[in-house]
Amino acid sequence: PQGSEEAKAFVNAFLKRSMPKKKDEAIQDILTRKAVVLEHYSKKKTKQKRKKTKGFTAKQRREMRLFEIEPEQQRYAIFLPLHELWKQYIRDLCHGLKPDAQPHVIQGKLLKADLHGAIVTVTKSKCPSYVGITGIILQEFKHVFKIITKEDKLKVVPKLNNVFSLEIDGFISYIYGSKFQLRASERSAKKFKLKGTIDL
Repeated sequence: PQGSEEAKAFVNAFLKRSMPKKKDEAIQDILTRKAVVLEHYSKKKTKQKRKKTKGFTAKQRREMRLFEIEPEQQRYAIFLPLHELWKQYIRDLCHGLKPDAQPHVIQGKLLKADLHGAIVTVTKSKCPSYVGITGIILQEFKHVFKIITKEDKLKVVPKLNNVFSLEIDGFISYIYGSKFQLRASERSAKKFKLKGTIDL
């Protein structure tokens, strides 16, 4: 029945359970109003951590010899089709390499382009034995190029202290290896300065 002590006690207990963060005085103050808005506290859902797919570590890649080219595959003729694909890729990238194209625009695009398949020549080097090495770039790492020569020899040429020349459709570009020590994936997003001090 209305007005009974049991009902009053029930309401007070119910409100205290429903609004645990409020003090008794605040609850009594709320009771004087016409409407009571009950608070709802939802349980925090524990987020399930997604398992990231881990790739191979550098040590595992070395043990599995993922980047090694088998001796029977180290033949210049095998990679000539790769060079033809690279030339078409550069022509598309530079919109045809027309004679009236601005050299600095092409140079900027070549700096960010993928060089796997390009024929390069070491034109200058602090180590004379590297000068004159010409071949197709098979692999590009942060600090070295792996190049296959016409003599079917796989050469590992460091970028540091070497200058490489690259020719396509009469356009010759020079790559200063000391300024080029990046992985191919990082290089595509890097902003290169076209002016500055140039050294080996």
